[in-house]
Amino acid sequence: MATIPPEAFYLSPDATGTLQQQIRGMVAQGVLAGRFRPGQRMPSSRGLAAHLGVSRITVTLAYGDLVASDYLTSSGRSGYFVSETAPLAPELPEGPPRAEAVDFRALTGGRFSGTARVERPEDWDRYPYPFIYGQADPTLFDHQNWRQCALRALGKRDFAALTSDYYDRDDPLLVQELIRTILPRRGIAAREDEVLLTLGAQNALWMVATLLLGPGRRAVVENPGYPGWRAVVTAVGAEVMAVDVDALGLPVPPLAGADVVFVTPSHQCPTNATMPVERRVALLEAAEREGFIIVEDDYEFEMSFLHPVAPALKSLDRDGRVIYAGSFSKSVFPGLRLGYLVGPPGFIAEARALRGLMLKHPPGHIQRTMAYFLGLGHYDALVNRMKGAFRRRRQAMAEAIAAEGLEVAGQGGFGGSSFWMRAPEGVDTETLALALRAEGVLIEPGRAFFAGGGPGNLYRLAYSSIPLPRVAEGVARIARALG
Repeated sequence: MATIPPEAFYLSPDATGTLQQQIRGMVAQGVLAGRFRPGQRMPSSRGLAAHLGVSRITVTLAYGDLVASDYLTSSGRSGYFVSETAPLAPELPEGPPRAEAVDFRALTGGRFSGTARVERPEDWDRYPYPFIYGQADPTLFDHQNWRQCALRALGKRDFAALTSDYYDRDDPLLVQELIRTILPRRGIAAREDEVLLTLGAQNALWMVATLLLGPGRRAVVENPGYPGWRAVVTAVGAEVMAVDVDALGLPVPPLAGADVVFVTPSHQCPTNATMPVERRVALLEAAEREGFIIVEDDYEFEMSFLHPVAPALKSLDRDGRVIYAGSFSKSVFPGLRLGYLVGPPGFIAEARALRGLMLKHPPGHIQRTMAYFLGLGHYDALVNRMKGAFRRRRQAMAEAIAAEGLEVAGQGGFGGSSFWMRAPEGVDTETLALALRAEGVLIEPGRAFFAGGGPGNLYRLAYSSIPLPRVAEGVARIARALG
């Protein structure tokens, strides 16, 4: 059978992974696609290395890995061949032409796909001035220690944590680390039966809304506020009661008729206001008086680097009216998709049962990796590094904003990772955002944060992902676009 020519292989400039991984992937894909047939001889390691411009040892290691996976076999001096027992893609009969006879958007009412959200390009990291919120900065992340924790969680000692079906339970090691290291910093004392792990804060809020709301029930949302909470309230059929925030966050007017009140007291989303303790106490008293439940999203509390963080609402709760939601998305990385709920045992038991119907539990390997990252002190070191970097970027951005004469609508006094900005009257920041993309600048228009639409001249500038040396020029470009 003919030898596969080296010309059948090429390295794409956009490919990811090491050279060895790319070569392995090309061979595996060729076998699975049927281009390389069982028994065919592979190019010699020397010949393929010369064709690709890589070292011979790189090709030899890739071939050895493919032999171990049974894609190739080695026949001594004769070289490498496609294995007779290599995995093959299933040969499926060609189906009939596809047609979309059902209008699924009409069938579902578009109640999920039509919700407002903050838009950003998928390739945001290719822009030189990305003032966007919530993305991880690879220059700050602790790659080495996270990798070591992940490898440790893959070991034989943790085989059960990696492979077992927990059913509706969680990794006890991670739960203990939460109870021991994270929650006490918020003044929260919790037991195991008061904690539930989730796939991030959004998953947590969906479960809360599903359990506590529905048709005929009312939920207070901050205005402007987090679009994700407003979307799930609408999706479960509850009535949205939008309450305008002020410089101190959610005010406490009469909330008669509310069943659930959602609040972001540590860093109001998106204005960054921090609710004072006196208002937190007043909100708890109103909850007891009016009989509603409070959902506290305590995102970004770790980034209070200007002043000590205020106590969580949950820490002041004496009769179990606060459901607390936390997440590692902002402090570790958003792709981790790991968060948690803290609440009375009766609520957590019901939330656990609901989660069991949806996804059982977050992946065991992710849970155990996070437990080691916390327990070995790497999390605290990462947060400390981020706070120092954010403090410097915030100072640079404040100076650049002042120098360019831009208007800050809300910045918060405790830290965080963004500024809430106001453009001149008559400026539509959605149009502004599109124009700035051509200049390499990304901003977040503010209209999506408002219930029923709001002022078109507000926008958010985050400094979590933009390198410090680029802050001043990025702000200058915004000023020129507004000028």
